[in-house]
Parts: sequence; C-alpha cells; structure tokens
Amino acid sequence: MYKIVNKQNVRQVASLLQRFQSTLVVAEHNNEKLTPITLNAITAASKLGGEVSCLVAGTSCTKVAEELSKVQGVKKILVAQHDAYKGLLPEELTPLILATHNQFSFTHICAGASAFGKNLLPRVAAKLDVAPISDIIEIKSPDTFVRTIYAGNALSTVKCNEKVKVFTVRGTSFEAASVSGGSAATEQVSPAGGVGLSEWLEQNLSKSDRPELTSAKVVVSGGRGLKSGENFKLLYDLADKLNAAVGASRAAVDAGFVPNDMQVGQTGKIVAPELYIAIGISGAIQHLAGMKDSKTIVAINKDPEAPIFQVADYGLVADLFKVRLLHIPSPEAIYIISTLVLKLRL
Repeated sequence: MYKIVNKQNVRQVASLLQRFQSTLVVAEHNNEKLTPITLNAITAASKLGGEVSCLVAGTSCTKVAEELSKVQGVKKILVAQHDAYKGLLPEELTPLILATHNQFSFTHICAGASAFGKNLLPRVAAKLDVAPISDIIEIKSPDTFVRTIYAGNALSTVKCNEKVKVFTVRGTSFEAASVSGGSAATEQVSPAGGVGLSEWLEQNLSKSDRPELTSAKVVVSGGRGLKSGENFKLLYDLADKLNAAVGASRAAVDAGFVPNDMQVGQTGKIVAPELYIAIGISGAIQHLAGMKDSKTIVAINKDPEAPIFQVADYGLVADLFKVRLLHIPSPEAIYIISTLVLKLRL
C-alpha cells in the first residue's frame, strides 16, 4: 500500500509548526553590558520560527534590558532583579528559568555556549527532565540540530523529541543579531528568591585594553614554542600594533606561561576571527577545534610537519626567535606578514 504525500502540504505543515514555536534566550551580561555571544544565540533562536524572548536576570540590569530591546528579532524582554542573582549562579538562576517557562510555556530554551551557558543549561535541562544539546552549529528544523563531535572532525545531526528543547549555541557559527532596529517590549517577572545553595563572593578579572578574545577580529596566539611567559611579550607587542586579542594553546597554559582565560581550543575558548596568527603552536587536534573556522590563518613554526600547517592559509617554517625578514627582527617580521594578509584577504 502506497501513501501519496503532497510536498506543498508538508511545507505548509512545517510552516505552521514554526509559528507555534517560542524560544527563551537566557542573556549573559555583567549588569552593565550584554555579552556578545547572546546576540549569536538570538540569531540561532530566530531560525526556529515563532517568538523570541530574552530573560535578563541580575542585580541591576536595566541598561542591559534597554540594550536588548533594540536588538532585531527579539519580541519580549523579561527582566528579573534580585540580590540572589549576583554572579549569575546556576543554582539561583535555574528556579527563575523554570518559573518563567511554566508561565510562558516555551518550546525552546537556549544560551550561548560560553562558560555561563555550559554551566547553567545542563542544570535547567535536568530539572525539566530533558536531554540538553550542547554547542550546536546549525539548525535544520525546530527539532533537528547539528553539532560537532570528535573535536570537530565529524558532524552529528541530532533529532530531539523532548517536550522542551534545551541547547547551547556556538557563537562563531551564527552571525550576531543587529543591535538596532528592534522594538521589544519589556516585562518584569517575579524573582524566584534566593535558594541558598551557593554564594557569590568575588571575582578577580585580568584587565586589558585589548579586545575580548572571543569577539576580536584579529587574534595572536602563542604555544609552548615560546618557551616562557616572558617571551609572550613578543605577542603582546604585536597584538598592540594590530589591535588584536592574545590567545594561547593548552600546552602554554599548562606550562604556566599565561592564565587559562587565554586558552583557545576544545577545552578553552572557541574563536573565529578574520585573522588568526599561530606562533609556536604545533596544532594539536584540541587546539584546531577552537580556531579552524577563522577566516585567514597564519602559522609560524619550525617543524614543517606541524599539524597547524594543514589548516593554515599562510605558513612560515622557521624558528620564531631567529627568523628574519629583510633583516628585520622577528616581531616586526610577523607584523609585516600579518599586515600583508590583512591587505590581501580582509
């Protein structure tokens, strides 16, 4: 027995299903400014169809709510302010998200695949008794997502039949939503109150005039080949000339050359800048997973067999401490190479 399916009817049903979708994007911020990856998550949410709402929770986050209200694609801003949300601890935010979901019955809940999102949404999913989907890079339909596996060497298409789809979004895979032209309505939601399972004490952040690593257009990264933390000054000088962020491989972090908030890779930060300059980095699979989506990659390494050259657009096989270009010391040589790349490719 054969069943005849009208393709036009299938498309109409799919379109109808999209209209019934509603997505909650949990905003990441510091009470003063929105974290850029939230804009990427909003773009991903918009691809699901239906209305997109943003939850802004904090201690004094009016500025963030105002910023979000102008973002294109957002229908509603839900604002909750309470001292318990200081530090955006997952133990305190989860009851708020659950209460908000009970009120509005969202079909999807998402956030950026940053430390914030990775810390929060698995707890939310557990409380909802659903399986979360982490680090998606594509949305095929409201219930079908694509994510990377095996450190980015393979793609997995996942069909989710859960009653609520909970997922995190890889920021480098989606364009940032426009921060102008939107007119979202703002609505206050009742705070869930303090749970008391954890307490935020303080944070000590490294301060820098350079761009933030995950949103920089140019990234200069160093590896174990730099031999010491003092030698990272070569990269800092170069980064200042290029207005670039500075990253590092896990090997450099594990060796104590630089702090772990500079780590690029599978277990660090995922970046996709216009220009990525890898200096003294061999290119282990875990590092490549965090930067191989960069638009242009320049690699400098003395080992011609280094895996980094397999993904590099431009490669220089040389000792980074001895290389000379037109008798110019190596930092300036690297600067000339990167400037040429900028002119040719960007």
